[in-house]
Formats: sequence, structure tokens, C-alpha cells
Amino acid sequence: MMNKHELPDTIPVFPLPGALLLPRSRLPLHLFEPRYLAMMDDVLKTDHRLIGMVQPFDGPGKPDQLHKIGCAGRLTAFSETEDGRYMVTLSGMSRFRIIEETEGFTPYRKCKVDWGGFGRDLGPTEMDDDFDRSAFLKTLGRFFEDQGLNTDWESLSEAEDELLINSLSMLCPFEPEDKQALLEAPSLTTRRETLVTLIEFALRGGSAEEIMQ
Repeated sequence: MMNKHELPDTIPVFPLPGALLLPRSRLPLHLFEPRYLAMMDDVLKTDHRLIGMVQPFDGPGKPDQLHKIGCAGRLTAFSETEDGRYMVTLSGMSRFRIIEETEGFTPYRKCKVDWGGFGRDLGPTEMDDDFDRSAFLKTLGRFFEDQGLNTDWESLSEAEDELLINSLSMLCPFEPEDKQALLEAPSLTTRRETLVTLIEFALRGGSAEEIMQ
């Protein structure tokens, strides 16, 4: 675990629609574009080995615009394929707020960021004291059946609150703007409430636009 004073002021960012990383969670990535292979090579030379995952805006009139809040992951595992691609794992460290995008000579994007306001991300595992696990799993079961998804229900029932809620937030097939709402939830409880809202809207056939309104 990193301390706040170890977090850099500027980090490389990887805009990837629908890819959600949360603190104390892991995200596998497959890197093959030349600019991100270059980013990987540069990150390996740093002490912090951080990459910022951030959602690009989806819609006309917003080319290359990024959401202001993302989550930085520390590169904790990687392997190189025979044809030069990277299979990597990021371990979520802390969310950040983008101050500005920096100019430079790298083929990938870098941003000056502020880590303030996300102190709980570097703290201990969060608990959700109001979590009704039985009711939640029943709703989740209907959602998985509706979506044609399978899972290991025994592992889900035994997982700690944070691991369960964050893993589902990352893995469930929600729209990028919905993933952003899950990322920005200030606490585990509000993330679980947001997750339940998204699941219930999906079960009722609601669209992503309706959820965000």
C-alpha cells in the first residue's frame, strides 16, 4: 500500500470506455497499441508504476474529452507475448481528479492530478453496515438470469462486502457513464446503492439515459 506523499503529481492516463478500476481491486489489461506499449515501458522505469484509468466522454461534440475523476492502479504483474504485446494487471490504489492534461513528447496522454478528497482509498478495507446480502443476492440472481450470465454463487456469498460490491461494479455489463457513477460513489454503501439502482433499472428494461437522468 502506498502513502499519500508517495503519489505523483502527474501520471499517464489510459482512456478506456467501460473499463472500471476501483481501489483495492485488480484489473487485467491487454496492451497492444504502440502508444500504450510505450506507456508501459516508461511506467516500468518509475518508482510508483502508476497508470490512471479514466473514462472518455461518450457523445458528439466531446472529442478526446475525459471525465474528471479516474482511478490509478499500480502495475503489479505483467507478461510479454511472443509478438510484443503485454498482459498486465493493475492493482487499484486511489481515485484522483484531473487538474489539466499536460503537454509533452510521449505518444500517450498524461495529466496533472489531485489526490485530495479520496483519503479512504488508501485506508483499510471498507464495510457496508447496512448491507442486506440475502436480498442483494436475490436481485443479482434475477439480473444474471436476465443477462444470461453465470457465476460462482458460493464464492459470491462468502466474499467480503467490498470485494463483492467492487467486483460486481467492475464486471457487470453497464454503460460507461454508469461505470463512472459507480467510480464516483463516495463510499462503499453509496456504491452498493448505485449498483442496485442500475440492476433494478436493467431488470425493468430501462435505458442508460433514463438511469442517469
